[in-house]
Amino acid sequence: MAVYALTGFSLVSLLSFGYLSWDWMKPSLVADVATDPMEKSLPPAFARPPHIIFILTDDQGYHDVGYHGSDIQTPTLDRLAAEGVKLENYYIQPICTPSRSQLITGRYQIHTGLQHSIIRPRQPNCLPLDQVTLPQKLQEAGYSTHMVGKWHLGFYKKECLPTRRGFDTFLGSLTGNVDYYTYDNCDGPGVCGYDLHEGEDVAWDQSGKYSTFLYTQRVSKILASHSPKEPIFIYVAFQAVHTPLQSPKEYIYRYRSMGNVARRKYAAMVTCMDEAVKNITWALKKYGYYDNSVIVFSTDNGGQTFSGGSNWPLRGRKGTYWEGGVRGIGFVHSPLIKRKRRTSWALVHITDWYPTLVSLARGNLSNVAGLDGYNVWPAISEGKESPRTEILHNIDPLYNHAKYGSLEDGFGIWNTAVQASIRVGEWKLLTGDPGYSDWIPPQTLTNFPGSWWNLERLTDGLRKSVWLFNITADPYERYDLSDQRPDVVRTLLMRLVHYNRTAIPVRYPAENPRAHPDFNGGAWGPWASEDDAEEWEGGGEPLKSRNKKKKCKICKLRSFFRKLNTRLMSNRI
Repeated sequence: MAVYALTGFSLVSLLSFGYLSWDWMKPSLVADVATDPMEKSLPPAFARPPHIIFILTDDQGYHDVGYHGSDIQTPTLDRLAAEGVKLENYYIQPICTPSRSQLITGRYQIHTGLQHSIIRPRQPNCLPLDQVTLPQKLQEAGYSTHMVGKWHLGFYKKECLPTRRGFDTFLGSLTGNVDYYTYDNCDGPGVCGYDLHEGEDVAWDQSGKYSTFLYTQRVSKILASHSPKEPIFIYVAFQAVHTPLQSPKEYIYRYRSMGNVARRKYAAMVTCMDEAVKNITWALKKYGYYDNSVIVFSTDNGGQTFSGGSNWPLRGRKGTYWEGGVRGIGFVHSPLIKRKRRTSWALVHITDWYPTLVSLARGNLSNVAGLDGYNVWPAISEGKESPRTEILHNIDPLYNHAKYGSLEDGFGIWNTAVQASIRVGEWKLLTGDPGYSDWIPPQTLTNFPGSWWNLERLTDGLRKSVWLFNITADPYERYDLSDQRPDVVRTLLMRLVHYNRTAIPVRYPAENPRAHPDFNGGAWGPWASEDDAEEWEGGGEPLKSRNKKKKCKICKLRSFFRKLNTRLMSNRI
């Protein structure tokens, strides 16, 4: 068993915080044997197909919601979750593109070729065009489909854009990280461009408007112009609370007593987003949608602890396969739920929303083969057992191999140097390098992270490449059982081998200089022709280095005027 040096916090501290009083020891609601993914339960017969609002937040930590004991105010999320069903055994992916791709396709990363990293702005890469997306299936079922917010599933050619992948309308950013006011995104020194789009056009006229406000206003406008008699799907992918840490001053003022500056700004952004959800819910009621609606709330990955987020008391952070990176905040709020006001411990994964929502919409899943998701509506609405018994968190053959991993350590059936993670029943296995592994309490100290004494740090395990945890009994991943239970390790390694046999080659082409915004009028957008696409799609090639560009004086001047305009707009507000 690993030896830990607990500096500043201990298990006694956990008791004092009240976390060990949580019902983590509740018996598992899943069986030990996986069922066929295509054996889906049918949804209850609603009078009409429900309106579906899917809200996805960016980089919101597990601890950063009021009902998880946070110091951040989220009254709307707390109320909606309390009146609906809280999903406390809910899993997402550790970074942006993987979670979004699995939501939209209902498939694991290994089945779309996106198992490594994210889609970068200059890569000729996007969500595979042969995948039938969630909004496309909902369109088939008669839904009007709309997307507002962050796409981050590739845009190098027009066929990759949201409006070509099933959405009737789109307002948002194509890349993964933009300024909340100017919508500028820099992908390296001098490689900067504007990234806010209306449909397939650049929305230059919207610059200066805070994205959380802008996106909420758009949702309200969509609802006002649509008939509640016709089914509608709105995917709201907030930019919040991803960096840069930017918020209107009135929200920051609420947290003026919070010593840590990053945490203060981050908290303001979370509360602003919470109010945005309040306004969306109000619009659903005002325009007559609410009584026949299903609201799904989900985070996209764990919080980034060095940018104000907190996953306490879970281990790890964004970008890791520890629970802090992959256990998400999730709940469903709907008048259509049969058993409301409860907490569900049914195992749910982000891939499950595809078959669940298509089934609710009375769509056809019979012509969609190979889904990794399950219809979990009976588990959510009626409290039935989840059909899901395991989750492949990922297998990434391109990630840096662990120095001390080997085929021998994997019983001759799996190279433990490869980064991979899987959950089967109550057991979770990690191999390779799972990522940063500390436990980080909420960043309330003024000098965090300058002082490390307030962290709980792992003192051994640096020479390991295999970890095993009973997540039901040990949700904080403190007790590695890989040495005590080699039988379980071997069984889960066999499951990794099984999944790896179904994996398709990794799609991770080298960056192309033609993607530079200067060649596209100063904005990020499609840049490849059909002929270019075939030539530049080099799936499986890792990105070894970034093309360095000289700083562009025109870009700097354009950025200066945008920032000046933003300040003028802020002063008016």
